[in-house]
Amino acid sequence: MTQTQPVETIPQPRHAPVAVPTAGQPYEYHRRPLVEPDWTRFPGWRHVTRDQWESAQWQRVNCVKNIKQLRAVFGDLIDDTFYADLEADQLALATMSMLVPPQMINTMVPFAPLTTEALLADPIRRYMIPVASDRRTDWPSHPYASRDSLHEHDMWVAEGLTHRYPTKVLAELLSTCPQYCGHCTRMDLVGNSTPAVDKLKLTLKPVDRYDAHIAYLKAHPGVRDVVVSGGDVANVPWRNLESYLMRLLELETVRDIRLATKALMGLPQHWLQPDVVQGLERVARTAARRGVNLAIHTHVNHAQSLTPLVAKAAQTALDVGVRDVRNQGVLMRGVNATTPELLDLCFALQGEAGILPYYFYMCDMIPNAEHWRVPVWHAQQLQHDIMGYLPGYATPRIVCDVPFVGKRWVHMLTDYDRERGISYWTKNYRTSIESADLEALNKRYAYYDPIDTLPADGQQWWNDHRDD
Repeated sequence: MTQTQPVETIPQPRHAPVAVPTAGQPYEYHRRPLVEPDWTRFPGWRHVTRDQWESAQWQRVNCVKNIKQLRAVFGDLIDDTFYADLEADQLALATMSMLVPPQMINTMVPFAPLTTEALLADPIRRYMIPVASDRRTDWPSHPYASRDSLHEHDMWVAEGLTHRYPTKVLAELLSTCPQYCGHCTRMDLVGNSTPAVDKLKLTLKPVDRYDAHIAYLKAHPGVRDVVVSGGDVANVPWRNLESYLMRLLELETVRDIRLATKALMGLPQHWLQPDVVQGLERVARTAARRGVNLAIHTHVNHAQSLTPLVAKAAQTALDVGVRDVRNQGVLMRGVNATTPELLDLCFALQGEAGILPYYFYMCDMIPNAEHWRVPVWHAQQLQHDIMGYLPGYATPRIVCDVPFVGKRWVHMLTDYDRERGISYWTKNYRTSIESADLEALNKRYAYYDPIDTLPADGQQWWNDHRDD
């Protein structure tokens, strides 16, 4: 009889556990339930009722569009120096006109006394109501900044339809939003003209524009994914939006539809209106029958923006059959470009609001945006530092949207001159304007860090070449 050999085991320590000093974690998670800030703390909204606040119509009518209206909301809580700073920005530097819903203003300085100093430091204010003193005076714009930094307009295959990726298109249905963000990547088209930017205009009637989109998609069966955007789809009358979506769903080749709307956060009241909810359910049911993935993509940049109303809007969309609600934020200095700010936001999104953290884009190279932008190495460090805290499926990818290339994870660069802040990227497909360019896939494409973040020698190099 063969004797069974003993199984080896891992030796266990025989001594009593020794107390080890606790170093703590670089980031400590604390659950923070969402709270709707008290809007009556603002003198101008002291008598606003809950019914008014939760009305999309009231929110739209009471959007702040100018300094006079902002003064009426803040009363005498904010100094004249702030308004002078704001006016200086609007007269010379702002690429977006002012349009801020009450919902968004209510998330500025939400749980502390409203003072000029607190407002200037507030992360929501920094990108929704920029002032002249926010912006850099040495390099307000990068030398390679442009008003259509991603060349989306160059890649229009029909008015408002950008064919940038092989299987995906971006459909810009209109050029307005319920709110205008200072860092808007489509600042050349979206919103009203400002002294700094004379905006492009959509010229076709909406019905003709939509017909052109559908015709192109019918003629190009290789396109399977449509991002429906603008502007913001919340500004499209619902019957028109539903009609457009249903026409997309009639195309057998379309398999993914994403609705892009910052209003889910900035104007959640819109997405809670009964006619919108009922219409969204009709679209979602049709998508499910067709096996099409219908998702909503929103744009939240700071945990302060997330309130119970936002969570309710997201959950309502999921309840009526939308497959997923995802967030595409933008990294910005002074807003969210630190590890604690980013993780606080992601935990609030995923754990409290039911919104999946999806992407964080590096702020694009548009004019007068250098004070917001971060260098590639900083984005790489943030990606490193947020790993391991969130569930894997809810850990966002930090991406650089490289001109003529598209979205690339920040570690995918092929070369990086840290001194001059120039990173080089490659790509694996041709855009719609490169069909005849045999060398497109062999080129290296440059992206540029903010000059003020470079070492002294790098900054001097750019100063020496300022007029090149």
